Amino acid sequence: MIITTTNSVEDRQIDNYVGIVFGEVISGVNFIKDFGAMIRNFVGGRSAGYEEELMKARENALNEMKERALQMGCDAIVGVKVD
Repeated sequence: MIITTTNSVEDRQIDNYVGIVFGEVISGVNFIKDFGAMIRNFVGGRSAGYEEELMKARENALNEMKERALQMGCDAIVGVKVD
């Protein structure tokens, strides 16, 4: 399945707009990660734990969105926005 942030796909024609599809993920907080991130922020470092958590959440949300689109009979998702 094609998933893109653009409103079209080169060399492909959109035959039908089905509707809005979305993926949502909520990640829990972890006191130890939070404390470590606070210390790294104080000394100017990056929080690899949070970066990894964000990457996993984004991947899970895109996978959920893809599954919903497939259930709707879609073969592509255009105009994706990730927040």
